[in-house]
Amino acid sequence: MEWWLWLAVGLALVVAELVTPSGFFIIFFGLGALTVGVLAALKVISSLGIELLWFSVLSVVYVIVFRGRLQARIQMPPPPNVDSLVGVLAIPQESLSPGVVGKVEVRGSIWSARNTSDVTLSVGQRARVAAVDGLTLTVVPE
Repeated sequence: MEWWLWLAVGLALVVAELVTPSGFFIIFFGLGALTVGVLAALKVISSLGIELLWFSVLSVVYVIVFRGRLQARIQMPPPPNVDSLVGVLAIPQESLSPGVVGKVEVRGSIWSARNTSDVTLSVGQRARVAAVDGLTLTVVPE
């Protein structure tokens, strides 16, 4: 394969890593392709079989050696703690009969909520978040 094709594929893989949330895998195959492209341009390797072997070996070595280090340096922010919504004021956006799921406003955002009390919550009535079940809040009147 032509050396410049290896470089083009390597650059495309590096760009793909930068524009997708892949968890740092694609970039190492891009680095493997770039390395093989440079070696092919310098005439160190010349046959397609050897190029493919070097590409495979180098990509796996790059993943093993550098992925853990890269992930350790780039920390993702922790997910928000939705359980911290327990006890927060909720305003129903529609009438919520007991046991019914509807919409409530909490901290300026609209959430799905289930009324677990024995009374109907009317629109605008103050309620409190009693629990969080996935993305559905459990609300009770205040």
